[in-house]
Amino acid sequence: MILVLNSGSSSLKFALIDPADSAGRRDGLIERIGEPDGPPDHAAALRQAFDELSVDDLPLRAVGHRVVHGGDAYHAATLVDDTVVETVRRFVPLAPLHNPANLLGIEVARALRPDLPHVAVFDTAFHTTLPSAAATYAIDAEMARRYGVRRYGFHGTSHRFVARQTARLLGRPLEAVNSIVLHLGNGASATAVRGGHSVETSMGMSPVEGLVMGTRCGDLDPAVPGHLSRTAGLNQAAIDDLLWHRSGLAGLCGDSDMRTVLARRASDDPAAVLAFDVYCHRIRKYVGAYHAVLGRLDAIAFSAGVGEHAAEVRHAALAGLEHWGIAVDPDRNAAPGGNARLVSPEGAPVAVCVVPTDEELAIAVEVTELLDDDGFVGPRSSS
Repeated sequence: MILVLNSGSSSLKFALIDPADSAGRRDGLIERIGEPDGPPDHAAALRQAFDELSVDDLPLRAVGHRVVHGGDAYHAATLVDDTVVETVRRFVPLAPLHNPANLLGIEVARALRPDLPHVAVFDTAFHTTLPSAAATYAIDAEMARRYGVRRYGFHGTSHRFVARQTARLLGRPLEAVNSIVLHLGNGASATAVRGGHSVETSMGMSPVEGLVMGTRCGDLDPAVPGHLSRTAGLNQAAIDDLLWHRSGLAGLCGDSDMRTVLARRASDDPAAVLAFDVYCHRIRKYVGAYHAVLGRLDAIAFSAGVGEHAAEVRHAALAGLEHWGIAVDPDRNAAPGGNARLVSPEGAPVAVCVVPTDEELAIAVEVTELLDDDGFVGPRSSS
């Protein structure tokens, strides 16, 4: 069994998973850490999670930790030691909202279970295969090198998992499939995957670039922050708050949840109609661009909360691309279903798929692969 931990600034998501047998899987979420009605700190939250899962009595093999930013240092899941902890700490300026919380989870869990291997699985690792032309921003090269300014990409664990599942759905080797993976949740990103490798992705140095998201703006003219600073008197903190927390769907229509936006759109609310149109237009633009990057496109995979459940988004985002062999079958698209499935017409040149993501399972799989590859012999589940 693998214990998977996703430690946020005020929450802890956890799962107990045997990658070879999902029957005994258990998931949980602890929120409001540090608030009056929640656990006082991450140590207390982890102790609560361990008690809920009876972790101390289980034959755990390892603990897998989600870490958002590994910079250009980590290309795959990595056994945690003191050097890894300090390297992740060095990347805090690149992910100030995420890496400190991830580090807290690692440090507390290592103290509670020092007998187990702890493995960091990085959101950025899958995208370390980006070619230089895709990863490089066109600014002063020395300044970019000195301060780590480049495209890193995020949601990599999900993109890797979905790309693999898409190839499996098509019954083809991963190495033979070119796909565009659309991870559409509150955070959203697109990735062009050639033969299992990320070759272009929409999020950049931070998770704010790219697609329209629940509260994040995505692509924006870089002159806008300076303009708002000069004309509206916004300081850096106010600009960051605007772009990260008061933009995207929330900025356009006041609601960050696509389900609410769709309900308002159905009643012809003009702000919701515009928000939906902007959201889908941005996806369509990326699909076209990534089709050009890949040259040959075999599949488009929709995943995460919006991608898996919003048929209207899937239809609108790909509308008008039929001459490229990209189309959505209305009946297949509208049909409910929780498993990976095709929503394109029979025999379509490009398969359009809905592929549920499972980041906790993906982390558990990467942890297991690392330990198996390294020949690590440790506690194993008896199941």
